[in-house]
Formats: sequence, C-alpha cells, structure tokens
Amino acid sequence: MTALYDALEGRAPAEREAALMRALPLQVANAMTHAPGFAAILAGVDAAAVDSRAALARLPVTRKSDLKALQHAAMPFGGLATRRPGMMRKVFMSPGPIYEPEGRRDDYWRSARAMHAAGFREGDLLFNTFSYHLTPAGSMIESGAMKLGCAVIPAGTGNTEQQIEAILDLQPGAYVGTAAFLRILVEKFIELGKPFPIERAVTGGDALPPSLRTWLKEHGLKQVLQFYGTADLGTIAYESEAQEGMILDEDLILEIVRPGTGNPVAEGEVGEIVITTLNPDYPLIRFGTGDLSAVLPGPSPCGRTNTRIRGWMGRADQTTKVKGMFVQPGHVAEVVKRHPGVDRARLVIEGEMANDRMTLKVEVADWTIPGLAEAIVATMRDVTKLRGEVQFVTPGELPNDGRVIEDARKYE
Repeated sequence: MTALYDALEGRAPAEREAALMRALPLQVANAMTHAPGFAAILAGVDAAAVDSRAALARLPVTRKSDLKALQHAAMPFGGLATRRPGMMRKVFMSPGPIYEPEGRRDDYWRSARAMHAAGFREGDLLFNTFSYHLTPAGSMIESGAMKLGCAVIPAGTGNTEQQIEAILDLQPGAYVGTAAFLRILVEKFIELGKPFPIERAVTGGDALPPSLRTWLKEHGLKQVLQFYGTADLGTIAYESEAQEGMILDEDLILEIVRPGTGNPVAEGEVGEIVITTLNPDYPLIRFGTGDLSAVLPGPSPCGRTNTRIRGWMGRADQTTKVKGMFVQPGHVAEVVKRHPGVDRARLVIEGEMANDRMTLKVEVADWTIPGLAEAIVATMRDVTKLRGEVQFVTPGELPNDGRVIEDARKYE
C-alpha cells in the first residue's frame, strides 16, 4: 500500500472527531460573522453551542440547488464567502450560472491527497484533461499537483489528436480526467500500435465500472483510482489502492441525510451527502450536494482511518411532475413527519402519462392502528394537492437506495 500523505490520515477516529468538533463552532462563527448570507441563514444560532453532530444536525441545510437564487440576489457568491472576489485567486463560472471562488492557499481544493493515494509523487509529469475554461476542475487538479511537486501538462478538453501528439512526445506517466476520455486515449494508441506511456490515473466526473478498470489495466495502466468532488467543495473523497470504498478527505464533516430533509440517516443507509467544510474563505455549513451515497463500516485496509463512503450513487433530487404538479422528496418527508408511526416511505408513481397513480409505500411496525391509512391519504392530499393511495410494508422492506420517489410510469 502507498504511504500516507501525512499523520492526519492515520489518526484514531476519536482523535479526528474531537478535532473536528473543536473546529466546528469556530467555523460557524466565522461564517456568521464574515459571510452575510450565512448570517441570515443562521440567524439566532449560538455558534459556540454548535460543538456536536447533534447540534449541527439542527442547523438548516443549504443545498447546491439553492445557490443560483442566492447568488442572483447577492452576486457573485450569494453572501456565502468571507472574502470579496478581488481577494480570491480565481473566480469560476459553472453552468447555472453558479460562481465558485478559489482562495489563495496552497492546494485550495484539497486534491493532493487523492493523487498521493494513487501513487503520484514529486517529479511525475501529469496529463490533466479536466477543463481549464471557466469551470474549476482543471485548476482543482493542478493546485494539488503543484503541492505534490508534479509537473502538469494542461491538456484540458478537446483537440484529441493534439493531445495524442503531446503524450507521444512528452511521455507523461500520470493522468487525471474522466474515465471515458482515458479509454479514448488508450484506444487511439492501440490504433497507432504504440504502447500507452501513462501508468497511473485518477478519474472523476463519470463512472468507472469494474469492467473498464480491468480493461485499462489490461492495456498497460498499473493503477486506476477514482475521486469524488464538487466545484463548491473541492475533493470530498477518494479511493486508495485498497479499492474498498472512498475515503473522506480531512477537514470535512460528513452527514448522510434523508433526501428532502436535514435528518441524518443510520450508518449504512443511502441518503444525500451533506458537507460542512472548514474552508475559511468559503465556509459552507451543512451544504447539500444533491448526491447520494452511504457510509461503509470501519476503516480502510490501507491504513487511512477516516470515514469511508460507497461513492456516488445517484442524485437526491427526485422531483417529478404528477398531473402537472411538482412532487418533491420534501413532500414525502413532510408526510412522514406528520405521522410518528411511519418509519420510512417511498412514493411510487405508476400508469401512463396523463393517467398518473400515486401510491405511498410506508414502513410501519403496526399498521392496525385505526384510521392510519385514511389519515396518511389525507395528509398526502394536503401536502401534494393530489390524491394518492397508501400501501403498508414491513420495516426494512423498502430498498436501501436513497430513493423516496420512484417514477414507474410508462412513457412509450
């Protein structure tokens, strides 16, 4: 296994947790004092009292889907940053548009750990195919590579033939980009009848199925690992050589919550990834990524002791239209909240378009409670303004996949 990046990666979990909880109230205070947007979002909160996960879970979730409206009201960062744009190193623009700051600290996006875990070292020549235009992915990787002492070929996206020429001439040993584009590059070298010089790769932004990872290794790559991050938070988690889940990056507090709510789920249950970062420039507090995952038990066999997640498992925003009305995960959560006997629920939408049928499948220990079904039906209509039916299922029967709305309609 590769050596650890630093001593933080091998800390006892209790030591790491204590350090995070000591830093948490200071970060909440930083956000409330220096970021006007969070001053409004967290109005009335005693920052000093937010020193535990239970206290953190009582704060509101600010979701990625909220950013466009927040930023439109207060350009460019929605009042969520502690520094004005001119005090940042770069300002990016992702689709939406959503603007993201890059502060002036080394390895601002915390990508060095992911590349170090993949075996990237000082003196390596890295071929970076993430975009350098407006969006931050290319810069995210480059800042981490600089921290490690790697040289970078800023290939960016497109111009495949020119990229092939650069690889042939410069013989880089490392790659960062999507798994799909890595395959395209390898296939080009197969067509040319030349060996692919890149031996190590870190991929992100798309799927890396086991079959593709195996294929890439069969065609010359010694190591192909994944990382997961966002344009707002930077690196969130990454694979090590153990390839047993993704390891949470340091200086992040992870929660997995039930979609449509801010309520943490039990360990192992699939839910939305919510992150609180210790980044002083962009102190996102309970930031809902909109991505689904689940916590894996125990530490990684590689020696890194931080929390492991299963990786990206889909999107939490399952909003859909039923008879012309939007139905959202938050609606399902509200129905569950109003009926203490209900543990979990999943709204299934069936039928043909314009002939929709809604059935709320609910896990309940005792479905003989008089009037429970009728009461839930009434709540569904009150919350969604639509008629629906209720089907009781036993606790644990609903799939553990993070979905609270299942669109099973026929569109043909």
